[in-house]
Amino acid sequence: MSLVGCDFSSSPTRRKPIVMAVGSLAGSRVVLGKLEKIDTLEGFAQWLAQPREWVGGFDFPFGLPRELIEHLGWPAQWRECIEHYAGLSRADIRTTFAAFCDARPAGAKFAHRAFDKLAGSSPSMKWVNPPVAYMLHAALPLLLAAGVHIPGLHEGDPNRVALEAYPGLLARELIGKRSYKSDERAKQTPDRLIARKDLLTTLEIGQTRLELRLKLTNPQRDALVHDASGDSLDAVLCLVQAAWAYRHGAPRYGLPEHLDPLEGWIISA
Repeated sequence: MSLVGCDFSSSPTRRKPIVMAVGSLAGSRVVLGKLEKIDTLEGFAQWLAQPREWVGGFDFPFGLPRELIEHLGWPAQWRECIEHYAGLSRADIRTTFAAFCDARPAGAKFAHRAFDKLAGSSPSMKWVNPPVAYMLHAALPLLLAAGVHIPGLHEGDPNRVALEAYPGLLARELIGKRSYKSDERAKQTPDRLIARKDLLTTLEIGQTRLELRLKLTNPQRDALVHDASGDSLDAVLCLVQAAWAYRHGAPRYGLPEHLDPLEGWIISA
């Protein structure tokens, strides 16, 4: 069984690809096998559809806040809601969500999923900084089209299991609120380089509540340290979260019993 961590981009390019960290579990060691880079959504769809066995942690939202869905009168069943959402344009999404926010008081503009505060994750309806609403819009229809299994939300092929991951959750446990990445060259500072090194050292030691240790080769470690965007490292953080879920096993993969079947949940939150 392969394990996968995905750092997703809703508009991938060769310069800013989707990064897939593929590995395996040996006891309590998460062994990184390789990093795959995919520069189109079509390529990502093809990767998902391949007939192989994996459990994956994907860094994009798997659902929208129930409060938002009910306010808009959208379908209250997960698949129907995602299909409705997929039918909208990005301009439609921005206009609809902006109107929702504009009608709310300062400090409470966005609706949140039940676990956002627990995980420290951005509201899945945010369309900027980061544009996770667009990531959901681009990615979830591809998961559905590929027929993968999404525990707690959608029955699919049990050999290909997709779970929502969030690298920031694990990163903050390991190095606090220190910044370790930036897409802007001017912000790719020595302090962020040191933070990436510290994060990897802590992962390799296994100093995390997930009780897993990351196993890297020296070239792999160098590649992760020197990717100043942090995309490769984020994919590896998602890989470790996927390993945690895999250890918990089917049918829930560590997801809580009280998971909202419309909102989903971030593994290990």
